[in-house]
Amino acid sequence: MSMYRELHRGAARATVLRTVGTRERRSHLTAPRVPTVGIDIGGTKVMAGVVDADGNILEKLRTETPDKSKSPKVVEDTIVELVLDLSDRHDVHAVGIGAAGWVDADRNRVLFAPHLSWRNEPLRDRLAGRLAVPVMVDNDANTAAWAEWRFGAGRGEDHLVMITLGTGIGGAILEDGQVKRGKFGVAGEFGHMQVVPGGHRCPCGNRGCWEQYSSGNALVREARELAAAESPVAYGIMDRVGGNVGEITGPLITELARSGDAMCVELLQDIGQWLGVGIANLAAALDPSCFVIGGGVSAADDLLIAPARDAFRRHLTGRGYRPEARIVKAQLGPEAGMVGAADLARLVARRFRRANRRRVERYERYARAGRA
Repeated sequence: MSMYRELHRGAARATVLRTVGTRERRSHLTAPRVPTVGIDIGGTKVMAGVVDADGNILEKLRTETPDKSKSPKVVEDTIVELVLDLSDRHDVHAVGIGAAGWVDADRNRVLFAPHLSWRNEPLRDRLAGRLAVPVMVDNDANTAAWAEWRFGAGRGEDHLVMITLGTGIGGAILEDGQVKRGKFGVAGEFGHMQVVPGGHRCPCGNRGCWEQYSSGNALVREARELAAAESPVAYGIMDRVGGNVGEITGPLITELARSGDAMCVELLQDIGQWLGVGIANLAAALDPSCFVIGGGVSAADDLLIAPARDAFRRHLTGRGYRPEARIVKAQLGPEAGMVGAADLARLVARRFRRANRRRVERYERYARAGRA
């Protein structure tokens, strides 16, 4: 197995990887059963955790994401510090990054991250150089989908699509145990399918994107518009925030819906209806066996997912004459992206170990030939 050894030289900190053995039990993916670190980077938080080969979180740390106006190095510094902190107490073999942005097909560069200052940023190489361990970078929806397929709601499915409802909509496609990333690495950006021509303006630059109608932002926007218009149906939520429209949030809407607030229930139904319409379109294109719904908005449970299932059945192409995909809530919650990133990094650790073993074998052959 491999071990971190930290070197202290003045204020500088660095890590090195030392290989001391080669025999481990393998998972069904033939990856080493060793601890790895998963990092989930979003617009507001960076979450890091040590995860074992069965998807169990051994320790978790969380910090705020540095302000997006700062340089990419500031975010990289945060990641390095979290990994070094965890390596003080755990034998870490590889690091996986789930980033909220577009990652290239080589899983090295973050092409674009809307909430961070990453533009064509070689994140994998920069971090691998500083940590001296194998590093894997992927889109955060891909890592979340992988976790749900390996350890959560998608176990046993061979054609799975994951939808993550948060600030916007993310997505991922898994077929036969492989994440489908597309030719350029940016497949699964379902949130930017156009569902209403000329509709609400989206930060991506287009109008009428799906995430403008079924996401955390859409939910809060609709609630705030009703409150600002002093609609009678908004009196309950306005009472709760003391008349301050800016304090209306997605979690508050979900909480009030659970307690029976009619407006909040209706808003979640609307979001769920749009969710079902988009899922029906994806079913027509991809024909998966299962849709897994994750992200913060999924905490509304059946207040959201029940209307999504109803809309899906009404809009499904060939309804009544074809099998219907299951629509289920994700099981791993906000840790899914972190767990999936750590598990994918375990596969990178396997390749690293094989390459290292080949280098050692070549060196030994050359040494024997020199002595002959």
